[in-house]
Amino acid sequence: MAYVITEACIDVQDRACMEECPVDCIYPGDRMMYIHPDECVDCGKCVPACPSQAIHSEYSVPPAQQAFVDANAVFVRTHGLRGGGEDADPVGEDHPLVAERRPR
Repeated sequence: MAYVITEACIDVQDRACMEECPVDCIYPGDRMMYIHPDECVDCGKCVPACPSQAIHSEYSVPPAQQAFVDANAVFVRTHGLRGGGEDADPVGEDHPLVAERRPR
């Protein structure tokens, strides 16, 4: 099981979640952060760190946010992100699910 970042992170990108993550599995997109499901160890330390309450266990993602489970996985795999996001530059784009949302 992994954690998933959902819509509430769009245009927020606080990065507090990255600071708490002991395995550095959170990567910055252009408008949102993404959790790599293969690197996440399910510790949950990112959840209370998120000021927008955007992070959920993949098994407790609200129904209206389910598409973000795949969006996180597809984004990190499409961009070949591995080995730590803390020092990574933002990719400069987002998953289409995020890119199509209106800016806040």
